[in-house]
Amino acid sequence: MSHTQIRRRTAAVLIPLAALTLGTVTACGGNDDDNARADTTSQATTSAAPADPAALTCRGESIDESAPIHYRAETMIHAPLSTVWNLHTDVERWSAWQQAVATIERLDQGPLREGSQFRWTTPVPATAITPATTLSITSSVQQVEQNKCIRWTGPALGEGVRVDNGTHVWNFTEVDGGVLVRTEENWSGPQVEADVPTSTGFLGAGLETWLAELKKTAEAQH
Repeated sequence: MSHTQIRRRTAAVLIPLAALTLGTVTACGGNDDDNARADTTSQATTSAAPADPAALTCRGESIDESAPIHYRAETMIHAPLSTVWNLHTDVERWSAWQQAVATIERLDQGPLREGSQFRWTTPVPATAITPATTLSITSSVQQVEQNKCIRWTGPALGEGVRVDNGTHVWNFTEVDGGVLVRTEENWSGPQVEADVPTSTGFLGAGLETWLAELKKTAEAQH
């Protein structure tokens, strides 16, 4: 398979992955979404002169900074820290506010902690070269600090769609008027690394949508 064919195949796989697995920023809709975008800023970590070049960490651990695909985004949420943290870490209820999450289950019991695992799925439609499939993501919590940060890792696997491993770090900082939420993630694996700019763009779209939905839900509860 030529390099051009690999790029085309990767793009065809990643388009539904971004649109349905990770969602699009327009999914939140209406004026609430406009406000979410106004408060949300993002920075691909490969771009020049980022405002804060240091990788986000949780208990000293970051994403895989050597991975070619990584993205960083942040938003200001006008809600109490406890509301934002509880929404984000009550993973079994993600499908109630994240449109892309079809099913989710905890693989252990009790509060989310280091060593906890959860598996979640999302449908991916058929394309000209890949069948319709369900993407399954198994996330393993590596580090967590109450109301401050969480870091998990894991693969995303489906027929014709594969991210061998992702590392995702979240930071929560209480500030005047609410909570600054920052997140950073990397992907790795031959399929997604076949077209790094496209993969990075789709990863970024997914993170911004996640933040927008978290913001909308937390502020509505508040």
